[in-house]
Amino acid sequence: MLIKLIRQWYGNRVLAAGTGPSRYACAMTLFLDSFWRAVAYCLRPRVIALSFLPLVIMVGLALGLGYFFWTPALDWVRGVLDSTVWLTHLWSWMDGIGVGNLTTVAAPLIIIFTITPLLVIVSLLVVAMLMTPALAGLVAERRFPQLERKRGGSLLTGILWALGSAALAAVALLISIPLWLVPPLILILPPLIWGWLTYRVMAFDALADHASRDERREIFRRHRGWLLGIGVLSGYLGAVPSVVWASGALFAAAFVILVPVAIWIYTLVFAFSSLWFSHYCLAALQDLRAQSSAVAPAADVAPAAPALSNDLDPHSTAATPPLAR
Repeated sequence: MLIKLIRQWYGNRVLAAGTGPSRYACAMTLFLDSFWRAVAYCLRPRVIALSFLPLVIMVGLALGLGYFFWTPALDWVRGVLDSTVWLTHLWSWMDGIGVGNLTTVAAPLIIIFTITPLLVIVSLLVVAMLMTPALAGLVAERRFPQLERKRGGSLLTGILWALGSAALAAVALLISIPLWLVPPLILILPPLIWGWLTYRVMAFDALADHASRDERREIFRRHRGWLLGIGVLSGYLGAVPSVVWASGALFAAAFVILVPVAIWIYTLVFAFSSLWFSHYCLAALQDLRAQSSAVAPAADVAPAAPALSNDLDPHSTAATPPLAR
């Protein structure tokens, strides 16, 4: 009996913690499975529609601001350009070489190049707040409909978590700037820091609705390395839109086309990263609960103490014959 209980206890411990190689193999399987599922989900119409959301928001903001503020902003920029002495000499020189028509488009280009980054930032922030919960809900709806929602992360907690993580990442970036002068480190440190920030924020959002606080901490403890890897790879993928953005800034003629393309690619990469974290974290949460439910019955099993019968207890008054009392 004792040997059986020891074997059962040891088996449940192995099931809960996992041996080194088997645990690594399971995490690697989960890592790759989540990757391919995220790629497949990016082809879903709902995800593609969400990826166009920042473009729709940006166009709407641009049309609204243009309708109300384009003419006053254009007059103000032209006034500033005309009142600057060295620019007046530059316009005169350009007229002399036959390219004076460029002065007529200078003010509109300045406004466009100034307002576009602001519109992009606002649009992406709005999408980040809307897209991650929507994609996590999509994954939970299709793959984990029976997973209990313990709601361990509120909206306020998520905002504070994101702000705190962003502050720590900013401090790490500032401290590491001198190390960027060493050629290999500039390709390692920034993606590593941004990957850490990405995993902290996106993994929290993926687990906020379903995991309790203790479960979230346990998943972060067990899968920290794999989650960091997802964040770093997502950071490298996020560099692709920057190349397109730089091309749009370099070739002004293609600015109107390349910048929206860069925004769409960035949003699609963001959606892919969010889906990758959602698939991984929710699957890890399901495994954690399965292991906990498998370990719990074993913890409840204990050898029952034999009950002493009153008839066999010589000190019990109930065992004394009535005639002897």
